Amino acid sequence: MQQQQLDAIVIGSGIGGLTAAALLARYGKKVLICESHAIAGGAAHSFTRKGFHFDSGPSFYCGLNHPKSLNPLRQVLAVLGESLPTISYDPLGHYHFPEVTFPVYSNSERYREELAKITPQGAVELARFEKRLLSLYEALKDIPTIALRADLQMIPVLLVKYLPSLFKLLPHLGIIQGSVGNIMNQEVTDPWVRRLIDLECFLLSGLKAEGTIAPEVAFMLGERNNIGVDYPIGGSGAIIDALVRGLERWGGQIKLNAHVEQILLESGKVGGVKLRNGEVIKAGIVISNATIWDTYTKLLRAEDLPADYRQKSLQIPAVDSFMHLHLGIRAEGLEDLTGHHVVVHDRNKDITEPGNTCMISIPSVWDANLAPEGHYVVHAYTLEPFENWQRDSHYLERKKERSQSLFSALEKIIPDLRDRIVLELIGTPLTHSYYLRRYQGTYGPAIAAGKGTFPSFNTPIPGLYRVGDSTLPGIGVPAVAASGILCANTLVSPQQNADLLTEIYR
Repeated sequence: MQQQQLDAIVIGSGIGGLTAAALLARYGKKVLICESHAIAGGAAHSFTRKGFHFDSGPSFYCGLNHPKSLNPLRQVLAVLGESLPTISYDPLGHYHFPEVTFPVYSNSERYREELAKITPQGAVELARFEKRLLSLYEALKDIPTIALRADLQMIPVLLVKYLPSLFKLLPHLGIIQGSVGNIMNQEVTDPWVRRLIDLECFLLSGLKAEGTIAPEVAFMLGERNNIGVDYPIGGSGAIIDALVRGLERWGGQIKLNAHVEQILLESGKVGGVKLRNGEVIKAGIVISNATIWDTYTKLLRAEDLPADYRQKSLQIPAVDSFMHLHLGIRAEGLEDLTGHHVVVHDRNKDITEPGNTCMISIPSVWDANLAPEGHYVVHAYTLEPFENWQRDSHYLERKKERSQSLFSALEKIIPDLRDRIVLELIGTPLTHSYYLRRYQGTYGPAIAAGKGTFPSFNTPIPGLYRVGDSTLPGIGVPAVAASGILCANTLVSPQQNADLLTEIYR
């Protein structure tokens, strides 16, 4: 692929960037991804240490290969001719509150049966709450994300192909941009269930119910109940491998160890990119999979953007970063262990307080090949602010101190955990910021429902677009895949969209 022949350059190979690039390649565009690191995947990459295969970020997935799933990632993989072998499992895992441990099932009836053992009235209220959101899921599911654009040319597509589905959506227009908290306040008074809903929203968006938009939870509940959950054999890296295969199958390319230093403009329009090694690559379209803050402060000069627009964009609040713990442990005697756990340490502290809520994934209970025989891989993480972290003489001591909540959480599940450890890796916000090339190590904007929307993929610079978790529709694997779809579809004609849909759904 000659540089002068490129239609588009994508900066970064996170799921949003890979999705946009691979779909553009599927449309016949000549696309190159420039990835700063030696491994593709961004926050979703996998890495290996001493025979242990770790997920760096996301570990919970729904509908990766189920034909009826609404997961945009599955739809993209199908378009690319790729599929993923997965392992389905239930229960999903356990929520460990200070007063009780609660098994979490995909099936909503089983879920509520377990809840009724704790609070019978709360289970009744949760059923009403879920019914409201599942009806929204049912209304949304007839319009596949792979068919959507983000411009006015979407209107005739919706009117011609999806008019009945639009009518189904009409009764739900009031809650589509509303918060989960509004629905919770109408249907749930039980304090235990309200805390449970807040927790599940926090796990999805980094915000509690009041700040989480209703469609995000509707999607989660609908997929979980109707499709179930699954884990990709090989871990999150298997998803990245499938997207890279799809990209290359349709003629796209990925260039690793290619750190983009600057987006180049020519007469106010995108002209290409300049790499750290001085290489210049030309294209009339550049799509940044970097965060909005990194794109507008590191990849562009301040004068490249309108001052008001730049200032407003950089003032968007960011979700805190994380402390991460990656462990290799001996597995003997742990045969009945489930793969997901969430531990809330103190009921008197907010679940969003750093260190109070700890998320744990042990994926080798499903895929034994992720660890040496007789061992498990463990990934645990909790919110941690970026502020005051620096690599000084106290850095190692602080790493150890701030990771103790994760060790304590794991000891609620595996009491003799510390005696089992054979490999220990601790990650801090600085680790995230450096290895993932992410502003303050964040996973995206902290935009509360009703107080703003995620920025679109458009920018004021002709030819420059953005995808990823600081872009509409938001944070999480399905959302970032959707951002790539919306961007790619909007960069081609409606007829090309229609032809592709006809091909894959005939």
